[in-house]
Amino acid sequence: MRIEAYTQVQQLYKSSQIKKTRETGNVNRAADQFQLSSMGKDMQTAKAAVAAAPDVRENLVSEIKAKVENGTYNVTPDSFAAKLLSKYEELS
Repeated sequence: MRIEAYTQVQQLYKSSQIKKTRETGNVNRAADQFQLSSMGKDMQTAKAAVAAAPDVRENLVSEIKAKVENGTYNVTPDSFAAKLLSKYEELS
C-alpha cells in the first residue's frame, strides 16, 4: 500500500471541499430549519422511557435473592452447562 497516494487523494479532497465552502459562503443562514420526523419523535419518546426505567427488575430479582439467602436456590450442573452452551452458540 502506497501512503503517498493516500495523502495525494486526501489533499485533492480537501481542495475541492474548500471550493465548495467558498461557493456556498453567501447563503442566507437565517433560512436554515430543523424538523424532526414523526419516527424521530417516537424514537425520542422510547429513549426517554427506557432511560426512566430501572436497571434491575426487582419483581424478578427479589424472588431469586430470597432463595439464595435461604439456601434453597439450586442449579443443576446440566442446566448450567446447557445455558452456557446456548449463550456461546448465540455469540458465535
